Amino acid sequence: MAAVCIYLKKRLKSLAFFKEKLRAANNSRFIGFIFITIAALMISSAVVELSQSRKELYQLMTKQAHSLLESLIVASQNTLNSTAYLDRITHQRLLNNAYYVKVMYEKGMITNSFLSDISRKNKIFRINILNNKGELIYSSFKRRHVLKFDGLDSQKFLNPIFSGKADTLTVGYKRAKGQGGYRYAVALSAKDNSAIVLNVDAEEMLDFKKNIHFGALIKKVVQSNPQIVYIALQGTEHIIAAAGNVSELDGIEDSPFLTKSLYDSTFSTRTVRFDSDEIFEAVHPFSNSGVTIGLFRLGLSLDPVKDINRRIYRRLIFITVLLIAIGFFLVVYIFTKQRLDILQRQYQVVETYSSSIIDNVSDAIIVFDDFSGIKIFNTAAEKLFRKKRSDVLGKGPEYLFSGSDCQFILDQEEAVTHISCNINGNHKYLLFARSSFKDSSGIKNTILLLSDLTEQRRLENQIERQKRLTAMGELASGVAHEIRNPLNTIGTIIQQLDKDFEPLEEKEEYHELAGLVYNEVKRINDTVQDFLRFARPEPVRPVKFSIADLFSDLKKQYSIELEKRKVKFNLDLNWKGDVFWDFNQIKQVFINLIQNAVEAIEKNGTISISVNRVGENDIEIFIKDTGPGMDEEVKSNIFNLYFTTKAKGTGIGLSIVQRIIFEHGGSVDLKSEQGKGTTFIINLPVRISINEK
Repeated sequence: MAAVCIYLKKRLKSLAFFKEKLRAANNSRFIGFIFITIAALMISSAVVELSQSRKELYQLMTKQAHSLLESLIVASQNTLNSTAYLDRITHQRLLNNAYYVKVMYEKGMITNSFLSDISRKNKIFRINILNNKGELIYSSFKRRHVLKFDGLDSQKFLNPIFSGKADTLTVGYKRAKGQGGYRYAVALSAKDNSAIVLNVDAEEMLDFKKNIHFGALIKKVVQSNPQIVYIALQGTEHIIAAAGNVSELDGIEDSPFLTKSLYDSTFSTRTVRFDSDEIFEAVHPFSNSGVTIGLFRLGLSLDPVKDINRRIYRRLIFITVLLIAIGFFLVVYIFTKQRLDILQRQYQVVETYSSSIIDNVSDAIIVFDDFSGIKIFNTAAEKLFRKKRSDVLGKGPEYLFSGSDCQFILDQEEAVTHISCNINGNHKYLLFARSSFKDSSGIKNTILLLSDLTEQRRLENQIERQKRLTAMGELASGVAHEIRNPLNTIGTIIQQLDKDFEPLEEKEEYHELAGLVYNEVKRINDTVQDFLRFARPEPVRPVKFSIADLFSDLKKQYSIELEKRKVKFNLDLNWKGDVFWDFNQIKQVFINLIQNAVEAIEKNGTISISVNRVGENDIEIFIKDTGPGMDEEVKSNIFNLYFTTKAKGTGIGLSIVQRIIFEHGGSVDLKSEQGKGTTFIINLPVRISINEK
């Protein structure tokens, strides 16, 4: 966008320049002036080229350094998350086994051999059971001894459990006394405030953490790239990890540059002296789980930049000399043979070329000044504002934005930025750039560039929702798998207990509680079924049917309920052809959307459905209601699994709608404003391929 602005400025200035010189070309006294001007321009262009090349080189290094630091940060975060995940699953595995031992212990079924068997089968280093006095009762280890934790006796360390103040204690990593190595241990409270203690050998876990630690990571990166002088992760007090030629680095608190980058959470670069040489340094804050850990510092050698600069100097000197020589002969030839005619043709070529480029670019280009109004209004601008060029030229720029909320564009500074506003009643996401220049008459000209990113933003939102949908489906499948089997076991046990066992007292209450537990297990199982229905949808079985018949059936299905609620149902089928979809799944989509619309309106409203053909192979369907609409928070979460605004809603309907539409190769989006109703927009191919689905 910025490059286009620079190009337009150059072209428009070039046009003004040629016009001015055409007026002077009839007088021979301007020959010397033109030659000197051309020579000056050549030399200036060489200087500008040098400056621009240097700038671009530093920009390239900045971009590459940023990418490398971002990759290091992601890799480091994954490393920290991996180690945390390893601790969590180890902790959970020990607790699961502890709960099992607790159940068996409280049933009086524990023996040392039983604990040894559990320890061996589940790869647990040791299982100990102590009474509330800290005395060892049972152990999976044959040699009985008093339990110690890092030099502290069990009575003191497990006192929260023995005193009844805690149900669970996480011991974590501890050095094993007498035997060497490390253990990871947890403790669980049992009857009479006794303690069940389990631990595993943690040597492999600690070795794994050491091998994937980001210190090893940055060392490998530095070793594989000779242009990297160093990489360091530095905290406010000391260097956490470093690789490369690093003996010491200036402290964060001692450097305003480093302090600003750390506390403002910004990526920054600078050139700095390091070991008597100048290097390019990039810094980026590093945080994980919302906690700032330190500052990643990347030092890059400037030797390649210096080599490139030397080559550019030599090349520019040669080009400058060559251009001056060529320019001299061209000026003599032009002004002695065909000066006026050649200049005229050059002007026409530049004008035609520039006009053609400006008129055919995809971005809207508007050029105006304070005296002549709008002077350039290309084809893309006509499409964006839905105004003809002949109606706009000569008018002030305010004319384009009358009746819209985009007036603030005219007050924007000369910069490139993203803006969002309404043009002709349509909400647009635009990439905006503004630039200005003075022509040969000293009149300030303003260039506005507007790139319409609305469709791109919509597609990005669709892709993001599809990613979230996939992730939610995987989560649902995993949760359902882990919960369903234990639920079935619990339900079976409760039924069997209710059938085979009856207490001597309070029999009725016992059966009532058993029934309550069974019903709650059944309710949870129904929720799991919803998970599975979402995570493992039915395969798409497309059949050929008329879209008119589909909506006719839907209208009949809801006629009684709509009449009772006094809701009008408008059906506008601008296309009534046959489609090749899964009839049941697509019908479920529209049942969910119509039911949501009915519940949103409640009474006295309108539901409108329209079907339009888009291109040769796609159709667009609008489902619009006159309900209360949605705010931005609801709109951003409406397709998320189990998100609902209804008191009795499950929050799965629109997630299923979205999945079915994606399975059919389509997209679903919505437009909604509070107080103005909601519109769902569905795009689908007329025919889906069985081989693809």
